Amino acid sequence: MSTITAILEPHDDGTLHLPLPANLRRGRVRVVASLTVDDESSATVSKETPLQALKELRKLGGLRHVIPDPVAWQKEQRQERQLPGRD
Repeated sequence: MSTITAILEPHDDGTLHLPLPANLRRGRVRVVASLTVDDESSATVSKETPLQALKELRKLGGLRHVIPDPVAWQKEQRQERQLPGRD
């Protein structure tokens, strides 16, 4: 068993990627994680309101890279949903 302590930067999609030492790159690896905010990064935590966050998202171009055609995406999402009382 090896113990690794690492401070990781989250990616844009919210995931963390843990680089493994060479001796752990074979087979399956059990990971036990404890998530805490790093003291240095806690000073940069944003205290913006949800409205400010949405305005910032709009400045960045919205979600076009995730949902390029919102109308088609919405139709696709609604296709699988059964409406109550309409068998």
